[in-house]
Amino acid sequence: MSPKQHRGEVTSDLLLDAALRVFVESGERGLTVDAVIRASGVSLGSLYHHFGSLDGLIGTLSHRWLDRLLGELTEALQGASTARAGVAGAVEAYLAFVREHPGPALLLHSPLADRKSMARGREFRDAQEARVSEVGRWIRLRTESGELAPLPPPLVESLVMGPVVAVARRSLSGIGDVDLDEAARLLPEQIWRSVRA
Repeated sequence: MSPKQHRGEVTSDLLLDAALRVFVESGERGLTVDAVIRASGVSLGSLYHHFGSLDGLIGTLSHRWLDRLLGELTEALQGASTARAGVAGAVEAYLAFVREHPGPALLLHSPLADRKSMARGREFRDAQEARVSEVGRWIRLRTESGELAPLPPPLVESLVMGPVVAVARRSLSGIGDVDLDEAARLLPEQIWRSVRA
């Protein structure tokens, strides 16, 4: 990597880290170009050079953390010897991600992320195609083996991840009535009952 490329990566990382900090501290309303520039110490021109716009910066930030989350889910599924263990592993991995990375989890579960994914769902899905395909493949193989109920893969995915996403959102909302460790202990069996063959 050339020194110029290295400087570009450092600048991109400064902007991405600053955008996340601003979002966590100030919410969506506080996430402005000026706030990110102040928090990062990077020039306005650099933000536009690397990301094109604030929307591009937020999209890149969301993709970065979504890729990491999907990677952890995929690893949990592929490391499981049975479908039941895969479901448990995916639930535990997702909730561990929320516990270990509350700022990125807050962004990924925010109304801002929801609006962007609804408006550009196909684009977001295409950007994560490799990870999403691995999850879909795992579901198909486990369905074909007779371990999972004979349902379309998107429905199995929804039955497994729907409750986990709801618990994550509730935990991140600050209400304080959800214990992620307890959820990781109790949810896998309940979810397994809904998807087992």
